[in-house]
Amino acid sequence: MAADLLGPAEIRELAARLGVAPTKKLGQNFVHDPNTVRRIVTAAGLTPEDVALEVGPGLGSLTLALLPAAAHVHAVEIDAALAAALPETAGRHAATYADRLRVHHADALRVRAADLADPAPTALVANLPYNVAVPVVLYLLAELPTLRHGLVMVQKEVADRLTAGPGSKVYGIPSVKLAWYARARPAGRVPPNVFWPVPNVDSGLVAFTRREPPRPDVPRERVFAVVDAAFAQRRKTLRAALAGWAGGADRAAAALTAAGVDPGARGESLTVEQFAAVAASAPTGPSDAQ
Repeated sequence: MAADLLGPAEIRELAARLGVAPTKKLGQNFVHDPNTVRRIVTAAGLTPEDVALEVGPGLGSLTLALLPAAAHVHAVEIDAALAAALPETAGRHAATYADRLRVHHADALRVRAADLADPAPTALVANLPYNVAVPVVLYLLAELPTLRHGLVMVQKEVADRLTAGPGSKVYGIPSVKLAWYARARPAGRVPPNVFWPVPNVDSGLVAFTRREPPRPDVPRERVFAVVDAAFAQRRKTLRAALAGWAGGADRAAAALTAAGVDPGARGESLTVEQFAAVAASAPTGPSDAQ
């Protein structure tokens, strides 16, 4: 049995009843198109055993579509009024599945694995607030090793960066760091008119599947320090860009050469495996600050 999904009229009525107005500060754009949330859930490829994690459920549009598709749904909402109202919305529109929902009034960037245990999330499915999308995805993948796959809706420009490969003009820190955790791919475009309020940009869907780290023997923090340094000044060669990290340009060149990377190359040409190799080849004493 499918849930009774929210359309534009229901979204506005619910918001008015709760006295909720979308705020730019929280990056709130509520989806009011049932076909879009059905599309998201289908693209997420959930199994009946999956435990879904939704960040920023808002008024519950996507939540209602997730409940019949997953064994359990953890919904993390930072807005107190929205968090308090979500169980009632689930009871009203998806009564058969309402007991599958657990709402957490929390900041997704501070939630811990212990908060989401029993059962632990296996899939991240969310319409993420534009202003925190990348930090949220990376934080949750680090904090929740049980997350096996996911599908997130983000600003199209962010989706392009998250799924870009080496050599692309938009390949950068988000691309490499997500690649450390998962294989990601673009999963479609979403037009602005399915949201309230209507954003000024298109949205994009990003699908990912967790992978083993490319170099389990190298600490993630060390690899990410190399990535941050490499892209801090994109026009510089890696020999120059990594000088501060390695303790000098000559030490950076030595690490790059040992990793089989041309010191004259630039960061946007390296794969995550190559960044990991550079981190592993570093001489003693580089900064490992995140």
